[in-house]
Amino acid sequence: MLNRITITCLTLAGVIHLLPLPGILGAGQLTRLYGVAADDPNVGILLQHRAVLFGLLGVLLIAAAFRPDLRAVALIAGLVSTVSFLAIAWCVGGYNAQVARVVAADLLAVVLLLVAAGIEWRKSALA
Repeated sequence: MLNRITITCLTLAGVIHLLPLPGILGAGQLTRLYGVAADDPNVGILLQHRAVLFGLLGVLLIAAAFRPDLRAVALIAGLVSTVSFLAIAWCVGGYNAQVARVVAADLLAVVLLLVAAGIEWRKSALA
């Protein structure tokens, strides 16, 4: 049962991290995702690269759901990513509705990752 919970949590967190992936398609998708104009090529490059990195992290999290040997690194990477984004958003503040959705999604991802991490920690402590 606990393994199913871990698989579900990692898969859902992975899917959350895949949501920005359409941003690689360009400025229009980035505007829809974040509500910011990505007309400046520099902003577009940075945000498209962000989409690629989140795609990679999403794939890692989903792979870790089914490959226990990847779980520790996936959990650490996922938590560092989501917690750092939340900390930055909290410190900067004043974000728009689209970024608020990202904040909410990352809060959910943190909960999912903490549940999975707790289960994995408990399993290793009992081994």
